[in-house]
Amino acid sequence: MFNRRLVSLIVVAASLFLVAIDAKGIDPYKVLGVEKNASQREIQKAFHKLSLKYHPDKNKAKGAQAKFAEINNAYEILSDEEKRKNYDMYGDEKGDPGFQAGSPGEHGGYTFFTNGGPGQNQFSYRPNDWQSMGGQGGSQSFSFSFGGPSGGGSPFGFGMNDMFSNIFGDNSGAGGQFGGFTGSSRDRPGSRSTPKSIRALNSQVYKKEIVDQGMTWLLFSYTTSLKGQQHVESMIEDVASSLNGAIEVGSVNCDTEASLCKDLGIYPRRMPRVFVYSYKASEKGLLVEYDGDWGAKPLKSFCQDHLPRFSKRVDLNFLKSSSVTVDKFPTVVLLSTKKDTPVIWRVLSGLYHNCVIFYDVQVQDASDPTVKKLGVDALPAIVGVLSNGEKHVLKTGVTVKDLKSAIHDLSGLIESFEKKNKKAASDQSKKPSSDSGDDQIPLLKKSNFDAICGDKIPVCIIGAFRSSKERKKLESVLNAVSQKSLSRRDSISYTLLDATKQGSFLNAFDNGGFKSLDKVLVAYKPRKGRFAAFEGEVTTEEAENFITAILNGDIRFTKTRQSPLLK
Repeated sequence: MFNRRLVSLIVVAASLFLVAIDAKGIDPYKVLGVEKNASQREIQKAFHKLSLKYHPDKNKAKGAQAKFAEINNAYEILSDEEKRKNYDMYGDEKGDPGFQAGSPGEHGGYTFFTNGGPGQNQFSYRPNDWQSMGGQGGSQSFSFSFGGPSGGGSPFGFGMNDMFSNIFGDNSGAGGQFGGFTGSSRDRPGSRSTPKSIRALNSQVYKKEIVDQGMTWLLFSYTTSLKGQQHVESMIEDVASSLNGAIEVGSVNCDTEASLCKDLGIYPRRMPRVFVYSYKASEKGLLVEYDGDWGAKPLKSFCQDHLPRFSKRVDLNFLKSSSVTVDKFPTVVLLSTKKDTPVIWRVLSGLYHNCVIFYDVQVQDASDPTVKKLGVDALPAIVGVLSNGEKHVLKTGVTVKDLKSAIHDLSGLIESFEKKNKKAASDQSKKPSSDSGDDQIPLLKKSNFDAICGDKIPVCIIGAFRSSKERKKLESVLNAVSQKSLSRRDSISYTLLDATKQGSFLNAFDNGGFKSLDKVLVAYKPRKGRFAAFEGEVTTEEAENFITAILNGDIRFTKTRQSPLLK
């Protein structure tokens, strides 16, 4: 059995020898197809594209495995600034001007790196003496090294179990690695650190900056003994770059953060694991593991699908109704032509979901009458509504340079509006209140008629009551509605009327003076001598809807029977 394995070992060694010969003169820039002055971003993209194309698990073509190893070798050099600098200067990543990678060295041999650089996965070839590989005495040798110091119990510089594990796929965990073969092979522990663009996370950071903070995070868990970390990092960096500003990225080293990995259930198995901290299912975030294809494009789609969904999609009628007003938080509404909620708006809805209410509306164009009434002249547009009901056009014709800058600029806009809302609420609370509601909603009398319902007033809202109980209800409703500021303060007035004493006044609107009703709301336009009445149950919501419909021109007004006169 051992003889068979030894034969297999020699076959593999011979194959590596041939690869060594082919590797002479390999230029990492040409391997990745990038220019000498390529940025790290361009190098990462090239590596990611080629590694996906030639990965042995996906590409079974002849030569794909060797090509994959070549790609990894090139990226290992060019992704490390020090190695790249040395290569550019000396043609060798070690920085030895007298030792050219893939060229005869001072010892008459060749050295090539298949994944880990010097001292890791490498093999050396000395021409003319390869027959004496592993020989004794003063003869030169042809040696291989896989992820550890040579001479450890084998004349080939690696353990027999490592090589057989790589050949037969043994899962004992003691495998070696060549050219990215899958199985139990492992990178050398500590051989590669996480890129600076991917933040290393610990328990404190996770709890304070990730949990329920409204931002989507893309993260992966790993241990230094696992293979595939480099590929996952490259993929995550691609996604992070394309969604810059919309997501944050991080990594968890389960060797040093074992308790966090255990608590979260993210401890990796044979490969690093990728997760998204998602807000798709609820307002509370949770980790969702990615199990799709290993590529930047599908991972990006997965991340976008799990962005916050705190903005509620409504139609244009929503802007006509009073339900847009809220009691505590300000509201922001995005008007755009997009069929679905834009990514930018979803991100913002997550960042500010604890202090701002978000809505979005699909609009065909800015010529829509409802849009025009809001004062919007170009799309996309953002309309804000303070908690007291005041509407403000925050921005029209929104332009986007890129995702990150757009989120930054609109964040400033929303934060400014939130401060405006707090100030408005503070100013309102400082206004002196009266024990009697008469100072806020006055009782209509002959002495104040011209000031409240005279010809200079566009619309006068009259709450007529027939009992003290109904008066208190109407007073409370009208007081609440008047604070909403559904329109300009000078366009509408509110007043109460004692129907038991002013029956003749109500006869100008109704032949019976609304005698069958305990209370009624009358909207009166003094200049035009026309009115409209609401005879249903008068609640704050119904009163708001009635008044909003009047201001939007959705209520039909009737000519009065005569000019209303007070006794």
